[in-house]
Amino acid sequence: MSIPPSQQSAVPAGPGRPAPQAHPGTPAGPPQPQGQLQPQGQPQAPGQPQAQGQPQAPQQGQAPQSEQGRAQGGQQRRPGDFAPSSAAISPADLERTGSIIRTISSVFQSRVVGQENLRMTLVAALAAGGHVLLESVPGLAKTTAASALASSITGSFARIQCTPDLMPNDIIGTQIFNYGSGTFTTQLGPVHANVVLLDEINRSSAKTQSAMLEAMQERQTSIGGEVYSLPEPFMVLATQNPIEEEGTYVLPEAQMDRFLMKEILTYPRPGEEHEILDRSTSGSLTGPREAVANVSLEDVRFLQQAVDAVYVDPAVKRYIIDLVFTTRGSGPRPVPNLTQSVRVGASPRGSLALMRVGQAHALLNGRDYVTPDDVRAMRYGVLRHRLVLTFDALASGIKPEQIIDAVFHAVPMP
Repeated sequence: MSIPPSQQSAVPAGPGRPAPQAHPGTPAGPPQPQGQLQPQGQPQAPGQPQAQGQPQAPQQGQAPQSEQGRAQGGQQRRPGDFAPSSAAISPADLERTGSIIRTISSVFQSRVVGQENLRMTLVAALAAGGHVLLESVPGLAKTTAASALASSITGSFARIQCTPDLMPNDIIGTQIFNYGSGTFTTQLGPVHANVVLLDEINRSSAKTQSAMLEAMQERQTSIGGEVYSLPEPFMVLATQNPIEEEGTYVLPEAQMDRFLMKEILTYPRPGEEHEILDRSTSGSLTGPREAVANVSLEDVRFLQQAVDAVYVDPAVKRYIIDLVFTTRGSGPRPVPNLTQSVRVGASPRGSLALMRVGQAHALLNGRDYVTPDDVRAMRYGVLRHRLVLTFDALASGIKPEQIIDAVFHAVPMP
């Protein structure tokens, strides 16, 4: 499998490995590894012949074209065909959810410049009641974005700076012996908050990371044999740094799967970085927060209940199932050579996440029903951390986003 020409890196030739040849009809570029993912039955673009066994997968960030969906699955349904026979959410409730989303977005944009994908991810995860893992190099506003989201709602906020010597009791809480009364009292940890920021989670030990599994999944903690429920709503925002990984602990797949979405932040555009400098010189970048109308916890609970009410057509559910099964090497149109790059596909929790995020994305766009475009809109954030790649794929520099594109390219849209 090889990566698309726009994203590949040079693979040096070594002993016993001849230098790969460029595709006929394409500009000269760096050598390419062999054996690329490609859905079956895809027509070849005219005027661009390619070597045998070297079909191209769609590039990262490019969604399958609607014409291709019609060619693969017959005539495509219109977006309105996925709507329920009667309104799933009343117009008044839709207007209220829109007001809540606009308020959260205004607070976020007052403190974070650009990062539109990050804003959509955080708001969708809050509406869906899920957790988010943020990854980027230092200085790209991961912590600022998390605190901005927390400041937009009136609930409690806790920030935990993860270090190798952080213990599980430092997060969930512990029992303290009272010498005066001779009894134990329970002191709850910082995880008992509405929004919890785990900064640099990969720097904490595996024992400490595992302490968050029960909190993230069951929304409760166990201290001294007693079970303590976490407040509602509850959301975990974890950050990790992909560089300087010496002495860090990679998150296990079981905990990665607990995150509804994983967002990878990129550098701002020149205009956005210019605005950051302008805010810095005017003092608004590090100045006090502006007084804005906050969203109450009742509003957040109403938003999450509205997501539950968003209608999902059976055809959209079938589409989600086909996508997830294709990541496992089966599905209606299996992707050739997928098992050479993907060791473990998405679990049933991935199906639930695709549907839940699709419902939240539809609500963010003022609709009470899900379309296939809602499923595709945030596919990277939902699936990139649920695919376990093989060593060959990692050594070849293949990104999860490329595999996700190939899967969505193969499965026909309803």
